[in-house]
Amino acid sequence: MAKSPAIKVAILWHMHQPDYREPQSNRLAMPWVRLHATKDYLDMPLAAVSHDNVRVTFNLVPSLLDQLQLYLKGGTDHHLDLSRSRVEDLQDGQKLEMLQSFFAGNPTYMVEPYSRFRQLHRKYKSGTGDLDSLPSLFSSSELRDLQVWSNLTWVDPRFREEEPVRSLFTKKRHFTEEDKQSLLDWQLDLIGRIIPTYRKLQDEGRIEVSFTPYYHPILPLLCDTDVAREALPSISLPRKRFVHPEDARRQVGMAREMYRDLFGRDMIGMWPSEGSVSEEALRILAENGVEWAATDQEILEHSLGKSNLPSTDNPIHRVYEFDSSVKLFFRDHALSDRIGFVYSTWPADRAVDDFMGHIKHLRSVYLDSLETTVVPIILDGENAWEYFPNDATEFLDLLYQRLGDDDEIQTVTMSEAANTVKARPLPSVFAGSWINHNFRIWIGHQEDNAAWDLLFGARDALVEFERAHRDYDSEKLSAAWNQIFIAEGSDWCWWYGDEHRGDHNEQFDRIFRRHLVAVYELLDLDIPLDLLRPVCSGGTESAILLPECRLTPAIDGRISHFYEWTGAGFFNCEVAGGAMHQVDRYITGIHFAHDLQYFHIRLDFRSIKALELTAGLRAVITFFVPSALTVNLDLDKPADEDELTDYRYALSDILEFSVRRKHLWPSGYGRLSFAVALFKEDQKLESWPEHEPIQVDVPESSQEIFWPS
Repeated sequence: MAKSPAIKVAILWHMHQPDYREPQSNRLAMPWVRLHATKDYLDMPLAAVSHDNVRVTFNLVPSLLDQLQLYLKGGTDHHLDLSRSRVEDLQDGQKLEMLQSFFAGNPTYMVEPYSRFRQLHRKYKSGTGDLDSLPSLFSSSELRDLQVWSNLTWVDPRFREEEPVRSLFTKKRHFTEEDKQSLLDWQLDLIGRIIPTYRKLQDEGRIEVSFTPYYHPILPLLCDTDVAREALPSISLPRKRFVHPEDARRQVGMAREMYRDLFGRDMIGMWPSEGSVSEEALRILAENGVEWAATDQEILEHSLGKSNLPSTDNPIHRVYEFDSSVKLFFRDHALSDRIGFVYSTWPADRAVDDFMGHIKHLRSVYLDSLETTVVPIILDGENAWEYFPNDATEFLDLLYQRLGDDDEIQTVTMSEAANTVKARPLPSVFAGSWINHNFRIWIGHQEDNAAWDLLFGARDALVEFERAHRDYDSEKLSAAWNQIFIAEGSDWCWWYGDEHRGDHNEQFDRIFRRHLVAVYELLDLDIPLDLLRPVCSGGTESAILLPECRLTPAIDGRISHFYEWTGAGFFNCEVAGGAMHQVDRYITGIHFAHDLQYFHIRLDFRSIKALELTAGLRAVITFFVPSALTVNLDLDKPADEDELTDYRYALSDILEFSVRRKHLWPSGYGRLSFAVALFKEDQKLESWPEHEPIQVDVPESSQEIFWPS
């Protein structure tokens, strides 16, 4: 009996961190490249090749590899400097800085499992009421242990049998200066193994390595910022239209050159930054010898409409070809996101069973066309794992084992799929990214647009200067252009606007502007005053942002993963309430979104500890649909889910609440207004908004969200 054909599964892990390098120095502003190196960049390929019959693709960003190499050349970062320092030589301010920043990472899996680290963390949390005296509460031995654990917890379990790591995990506490320095030396040794390992494994045919354009720019926006209007016709754009496809060519060309230098062969494939594509950008990839690229399934769905092709005859699980030049893969959105955002809270065997079940189902669906079928699984290869137990070691090992052992499944690299699966022509490609098939994250908000205008001005100044000073120092001109290319990276605008507010927005703003300032300094030109003013400005941002897409958060009272609430609406209480009221308020922000069944609300608090110390608290959510409907949420005790039918909620780090749409409207859709209040027993502590309630239109299930800008 003939063996039944297997379904092809193409997995791509994307490795990326922002370019943290300070202009014209050997310093990195943040430690995440170094810490992720010991946690993700080496163990991920080693995990894949430890299982027979498993082939996967790793997509690396050239500027990430530059940063890894900088550490090997003596580069450093502030976290590393503090880690290297003798505790006895530190000032109180430096000790406080350590205490405030050295517990970074998901505490559930990176702090709590380790008794000494957990003890230090709890001691720190209990003393945060008086920051001035906090450093004096910790002995030199405790602070040295903190230095070690802040680096040790970022070591992937696969390396914990290596020395000195094994001995340090065994010792647990009372580390010496020699212990600490041996760990930091080991970090550098591991960083030195990363690039050679990828090259060796690719040379052996066990993995494929693809690249992203050099500094992770959004290529379509470099080609023409007006392309954002294809997905968002009413979007507000920068004052100056940025049209520089030559820069897009340079970013791709520099990546191609680095690839050949490091891997001794030509670059074949690319995951464009953030899966961002346009027809012009794809043609630039083709000009540079790129044979395949990938983006998200929502881009395919809109491209089919643009091409007047029926979606029913054009599933995402196949290879397409644009302009007879570039093969295209469209990531299975749901399956990729299950790995990145869902499985972290599941036991490994249940998660892998679920994934395999979905693949098996797809095989049955495509049983008569398996030779033209491939399932693209594409996602972040580093940031998700800290939300899994043991850095996802059990999950990944079991996933690879099951994939490799199953005769009905064949894992392939992207190039293998591109070369063996017949491609279907795709006449037109919709311009957008993997996030909501548009570019709103990087353009449209006043902060994003201001950043684009600053970039335009610096680039224009460089071009004019170069034209007028043809004999100027070529090394300085080259360095100035490099600063422009770095500033074209996507990460700066990722942190501008309302979508991603965090602890480091101002720092990213400073680094971005510093790169542009360096352009003027290299040319000995006056620095424009606008570059000396922050682009991030909480006082000028809108208090409310409307939802961009449907989403389904896990109602567990925690930020389950980075993108869990990305695309939700947001009401900024700190902006709406003004600076005078901030100190006395508990709630800092209200997120809101919906999926096909539920309307979701999330409350962010200034201090969960303050909530815990205040008995008798309850949150009251009032809906106007059009008559008033009030929901009381007791914050002192957890909800009994068995007693809840129409809504559910959970409080831990945040408050998350979901109510059935049918409970709000019989039809399940319509206009909704709501307000939130916080009570202590019968006394109202605060309410939001202070005047008119938040208003949002929830469309029918068959309609897409579309808000004019």
